[in-house]
Amino acid sequence: MLQRIQTLYLIGAFICNGVLSFIFPLWYDENGFPFFFQADLPISILFGFSAVLSILTIFSYKKRPQQFVVSRLNIILNVILLLLFVLYAPKLSGDPQVSEKGIGLILPLLSIVFLALANFAIQKDEKLVKSSGRLRK
Repeated sequence: MLQRIQTLYLIGAFICNGVLSFIFPLWYDENGFPFFFQADLPISILFGFSAVLSILTIFSYKKRPQQFVVSRLNIILNVILLLLFVLYAPKLSGDPQVSEKGIGLILPLLSIVFLALANFAIQKDEKLVKSSGRLRK
């Protein structure tokens, strides 16, 4: 059902990875030009795959266990994305010229928070369904 709270959390994760990543740069290079995620292939693949998984999770609302697993996979993808940013961060801070990090670096972290909240709500729904099934028997 699309009116559940986890749907709102999953939409928030999609907005972080699928919409805001186009708006906010990841960082600024030494010349002051913004660096968006499209300039690097592994980062753009991970952002795109994470956005697709969020949409897939929203529309698999009838299969709560599958929804939970796909959301966990999405959390793992966002952790990998954060690790990629950590690998790029020494290059940025070690430059002789000052380079600034953009707000786009925290988008995977926001997405992880939304996905964790969605997983909590999915588990809560699954426990409710199991407990109501026990009462019927």
